[in-house]
Amino acid sequence: MENLSEKNVRKILVALTLYLASLFAANTLGLKIAPFILGLHVSVAVFSIPFVFLTTDVIGEVYGKRMARFFVRCGFFATFLFLVYSLISMSLPWDAAGLWAKESYEQIFGVSIRIAIASLVAFAVSEFQDVYAFFLVREKIGEKFFWLRSLISNVWSQLLDSVLFMVIAFYGVYPNDVLLRIIITWWLFKVAMGLLYTPLSYLGLKLLRGK
Repeated sequence: MENLSEKNVRKILVALTLYLASLFAANTLGLKIAPFILGLHVSVAVFSIPFVFLTTDVIGEVYGKRMARFFVRCGFFATFLFLVYSLISMSLPWDAAGLWAKESYEQIFGVSIRIAIASLVAFAVSEFQDVYAFFLVREKIGEKFFWLRSLISNVWSQLLDSVLFMVIAFYGVYPNDVLLRIIITWWLFKVAMGLLYTPLSYLGLKLLRGK
């Protein structure tokens, strides 16, 4: 980053803020599932997690693979730090004044710790795979058709993310048949949301390039 202008550094920091905010939204809100078509279910994190993958694609497109990997490392360490804070908070004793929230707090945030662990594993595997796949496709078809390159990399990485995250986070929480339906629906829905977010990706490219 030493060769970047101050203006570019500010743009990268704004993008990193949006990236981390979307990641934490997925980690903390993803416990809730909503009904979907054909009796399927979908996690509400589906609205924020596609933005995480698209951000690394946009950043990589403008600033290169090294910067995209930097974003992934930031997300990984931020999630790890959240996990550490969660473990500390869960281990501390309760004061009598706060016992009214104890059961709900431990139930929700106890699962959130699993979500954080699942996110660490799924995030490390799927995001680095996304960056690798994005640049591999770019080498094959060139620098045109950003939306297509992003879609191809996201179909694969989102599948990895869906399977790893849901199994680690929710195995035993939901019945297996429900969990399988969540995985399938979440994967397809995230890919679809990524397509819907494509105009935002191009807006991001325009803003980062300053054109």
